[in-house]
Amino acid sequence: MPERHDKTPPTPMLELELERFLPYRLSVLSNRISAAVANTYAERFGIGITEWRLIAVLGRFNGLSANEVAERTAMDKVAVSRAVARLIAGGLVERDTHGDDRRRSVLALSRAGRRMHARIAPLALAIEQKLLASLDDEERTRLAQLLDKLAAGVTRLGEG
Repeated sequence: MPERHDKTPPTPMLELELERFLPYRLSVLSNRISAAVANTYAERFGIGITEWRLIAVLGRFNGLSANEVAERTAMDKVAVSRAVARLIAGGLVERDTHGDDRRRSVLALSRAGRRMHARIAPLALAIEQKLLASLDDEERTRLAQLLDKLAAGVTRLGEG
């Protein structure tokens, strides 16, 4: 078979510098923060990050369905469903039907769940303050603005 000679010059490949790639950096940062706090939550309260996020969301927005929790937290529906089952079994969350619609179940913190939320929330806020300690007030404000802007941009990613 004769050798094929292509006269078009090769296109230089764009090099992906993973350590500078924003989605990668955000993911690694999130994973490191989650790992650091997961040990604290597990040791002190016997729950993991997924359970804490569910408790935190229900502490702020009581009466959500599991799907609504998954949407608010951008967590996998299966992970949320498993966390709900563990929290119900542990007596921290209660499931009830929504008003007249018997097909829709909603979640609420039980009395024990509200107590746990009240114990963990100050710890979570202290962890946040430690994390932000290296930033001055102006940098904190700017970071919040930039995160909001990136979050708004994420919705546009799927549009085009």
